[in-house]
Amino acid sequence: MTLDDLKNALLEITPDVYHYWAQPKSDRYIIWAEDGQADAVWADNRMSQQALTGTIDLYTKEEYDPMFQQVQEKLNSLDLSWRLNSIQYEEDTGYIHYEWVWEMWHE
Repeated sequence: MTLDDLKNALLEITPDVYHYWAQPKSDRYIIWAEDGQADAVWADNRMSQQALTGTIDLYTKEEYDPMFQQVQEKLNSLDLSWRLNSIQYEEDTGYIHYEWVWEMWHE
């Protein structure tokens, strides 16, 4: 799986998908980012495979937003591991913020 595969999967949910930071045009948007390495496979003193980690953040002002379930269903359809890390209400913006952490073997 590649980072482009992840981005394209999220774009199937909404066109409002951003990498690292957003300039939102709506009250519902997704930000995704890779942030590190979880594991690696070494052969002949070289890294032959690398597991990347990252986050997906959904920001919405809609209570019980169906996009929450759509993100989880999309993550289940991909070749990666994931977990829901947190759900927060951001008083200063009025957004409900869902955060998933993912890990994938990067091609």
